[in-house]
Amino acid sequence: MSILPLRPKKSTLNKQKTPSESRATATHIVLPDDTNTLNNLMGGRLMYWMDVISAVAAHRHSGRVVVTASVNNISFNQPIRLGDFVTLEANVSRSFGSSMEVFIDVWVEDHRTGEKKKCNEAIFTFVAVDQIGTPIEVPELIPESDVEKERHAAALRRKQLSLVLAGRMKPNDATELKALF
Repeated sequence: MSILPLRPKKSTLNKQKTPSESRATATHIVLPDDTNTLNNLMGGRLMYWMDVISAVAAHRHSGRVVVTASVNNISFNQPIRLGDFVTLEANVSRSFGSSMEVFIDVWVEDHRTGEKKKCNEAIFTFVAVDQIGTPIEVPELIPESDVEKERHAAALRRKQLSLVLAGRMKPNDATELKALF
């Protein structure tokens, strides 16, 4: 059994990148095998699509093999119907050492009317690893747009909350969280 080091190995790939450099997009049509008995897209299928597209975004940012570390949030805001078109857009929202938070927006297009609207979103965390599975540093992420800047800031708050809850950070050291109160 091997124990992964706490600090990622240094990488020669470590440079700054923007969220747009990691953007990954995929569109799927909801087929009968993707649906439940109400003819709605099954949540597990959507989660699978989210995992795949967010892995592509994380790989584009890091230039490395990536593994899913956690699913921080998935919201199912409305049903997606049989025959609808589902477009997933994923971008890295922040990087931390060897890990990357990826934000996924899910859009649905009604196949009958052509109406498009955002219906779901998710946040996944990935870790970049080398050939033997050891975490490796990833490039710093530099947000550009207002949305990217807000997601970047929110990612730090989520990271601090996660560390506090895991007992790996003292609540008094969670400066971004404290600033909310």
